[in-house]
Amino acid sequence: MTGPAPVLVPVLAALTGAGVGHLVDRAAARFPWPRPATVGAVLGGRGGAAPRGLLEAATAALFLLAALRFGPTAELPAWLWFVAAGVLLSVIDLREQLLPNRVLLPAVAGALVLLTVAAAAGDRWDDLLRAVLAGAAGYGVLLALVLVSPSGMGMGDVKLAGLLGLLLGWLGWAVVLVGFLLGFLFQAVLGLALMAAGRAGRRTELPTGPALAAGALAAAVLAGTWQGLL
Repeated sequence: MTGPAPVLVPVLAALTGAGVGHLVDRAAARFPWPRPATVGAVLGGRGGAAPRGLLEAATAALFLLAALRFGPTAELPAWLWFVAAGVLLSVIDLREQLLPNRVLLPAVAGALVLLTVAAAAGDRWDDLLRAVLAGAAGYGVLLALVLVSPSGMGMGDVKLAGLLGLLLGWLGWAVVLVGFLLGFLFQAVLGLALMAAGRAGRRTELPTGPALAAGALAAAVLAGTWQGLL
């Protein structure tokens, strides 16, 4: 593709990401939200969940990364949606050690709708079927792990695994496997680092959501580099 679109898409994605990061900062700071959670109720006030500008910059960088990876394609909106939901879920999980259904369920539904649109636009129904199967597989595997050893993970992590499997499955089964392996690797490295720094012990329960989301995004971004080697 020629013309300004390949340049404009990453720029617009980064600007959108900064705005999304601001909304995430305000929303996470006010969790748990009133029922029903209106935009005004969630975003009202002045305080944020993170130091000023941190989430705006981080989300803008992640939106830019996704735009550079997928370009101006029909699947890009699904990945931007995932990044936005992943950042919000990660911040809430770090603050509350909770992955709320009020974010997870719309995140899964939105991702499924956007991937369906991408499948229709590019005649990629096989990819959509694999994505749905991978989402179900991710949910099932994490559910089994939680039932066998519930310490450290909960049903929020199980539902997040369904979301991650859905997005990673769109790219291929190898990406699903690497994404989850990276997520658990990131979690292990974080735990060891905190233990070495004296900020956690062997029985300290750390939120799993941020590491799983980071592993999934890393696998998706790097997939084009290593897929041919598997």
